[in-house]
Amino acid sequence: MVEASVTPLHRRARAPTPRELADVPWLQVLDARDSDSISRAIQVADAEPGELLCRIGRPPTYWFGVIDGLLKMNNDSSTGAMVTFTGIPPGAWFGEGTLLKREPYRYNVQALRKSVVAGLPIDSFHRLLDNSIPFNRFVMRQLNERLGQFIAAREIDRLNDPDLRVARSLAALFHPILYPGVGSMLRITQQELGMLVGLSRQRVNEALHTLQRSELIRIEYGGVRVLDLEGLQRQVFHG
Repeated sequence: MVEASVTPLHRRARAPTPRELADVPWLQVLDARDSDSISRAIQVADAEPGELLCRIGRPPTYWFGVIDGLLKMNNDSSTGAMVTFTGIPPGAWFGEGTLLKREPYRYNVQALRKSVVAGLPIDSFHRLLDNSIPFNRFVMRQLNERLGQFIAAREIDRLNDPDLRVARSLAALFHPILYPGVGSMLRITQQELGMLVGLSRQRVNEALHTLQRSELIRIEYGGVRVLDLEGLQRQVFHG
């Protein structure tokens, strides 16, 4: 792991490939003119494990998305116990609330493994907001879904049940609107999932096998496949 510091991703940035652009979900809602112009503003870079994309107290400069890999959003451990708010899998774009208010970050975002991240400059983000109704609708839906996700996370975190914590984290990572790039199969190790939920790999393994016996998920080589997302979500709230 590299030393946690503000990552100068812009110094390693490059133009995205056509395949990487195809994995940007909000580009699909723009009209052809906006899509062409904004595609030229998007930059892509490789983030190493442990690198910070966003750091508490720093001003936002990009709207970030995950093309490949896995990130986590958490607080600063110097203020107390470390709390992971959510994992951020492929297909996710995050931080729009901070960009809207142009305020410093109130959270850290760190790469859990080598990841390919995309960034749209903040001025381009606001230009789209000012001129594109489809983009406004996309951002509003993002904010609404994320609010519901964080309310659910707050409710579940009050429960001292490791199985529910793992189920909640998986249900969040398979969110079809916020994380459309995941689909039904999430590439994640049990150690990485443990880092997201604050449990040991062994305890995560037990929870995953409990969920598998309930036929909600299937443990596969290199990840987890969800078999019944609605059932998994019911497990979170009524398990």
